Amino acid sequence: MFLSFNLFIVLAHVILAVARRPANSLHQDLMAHTIPADQQHNETLATRTSLRKKKPHRSHKTGAKQVARLQRRSRLSSSTPARLPRVNAAPTPQPTGPSSVSTTVHITSVTDFGILLPSRDGELISDAENDATAYCTDGSGCQKIFPVGFVTGAMVSEASDGSYIQITGCLDPSKFPFAQDDSGGQMDVRFPNGAKCTFGGYGASFIEQVEPSANRFCLRCCASANDQVNCNSHNDKAGCPVAVPGIYDFNGVNCS
Repeated sequence: MFLSFNLFIVLAHVILAVARRPANSLHQDLMAHTIPADQQHNETLATRTSLRKKKPHRSHKTGAKQVARLQRRSRLSSSTPARLPRVNAAPTPQPTGPSSVSTTVHITSVTDFGILLPSRDGELISDAENDATAYCTDGSGCQKIFPVGFVTGAMVSEASDGSYIQITGCLDPSKFPFAQDDSGGQMDVRFPNGAKCTFGGYGASFIEQVEPSANRFCLRCCASANDQVNCNSHNDKAGCPVAVPGIYDFNGVNCS
């Protein structure tokens, strides 16, 4: 009975002390154990970001499927043939003017051949298409002979089926009165008037290019007219190595 009375007295003192305590102090204790709303939001956002970062990255193209795709692409690219440049196979224009000895070229050997060259000193090859004349090796029977040392190397070759004969070679432009820094031009059945090659005769296709700035010349005579396979007259700006593929390197003399 005495113990119960003492316990009652203790509880009464506690209740009385709490009742006397200021309300704002109690509020501060509660706040000390409560996370503000904005902090709760930020913490949740950080937690979500952290979890998102921890998720494993999944590649869209990995594993055996991607390897198979790459292998298929590799096979396709390797099996696809390279696209070749288109060849202008338009017909060769008809010859101009009657046949003339002064505009006739020929190929017999490296010591017996003739090509068309400007007839005036300092004339461009492109301008000489109207008045070019034949120059030949000494002893060929031409009216005009190459200057000594003009041809520095040459090679004659023929097609196995007899469709054409050609000569490719290097020249020394200082031995002939070319125009300065002349890049060259082409002669064919159209220019100059009456031009022909004895290999195929009048009207048969032939192409000749002289390139003083590159120190080279070339001539290919075809056996038939309008042969745009072997004597493509539309390669007039391509240069000798393209228009007339052949040898342009002769024992230290190179004009390729």
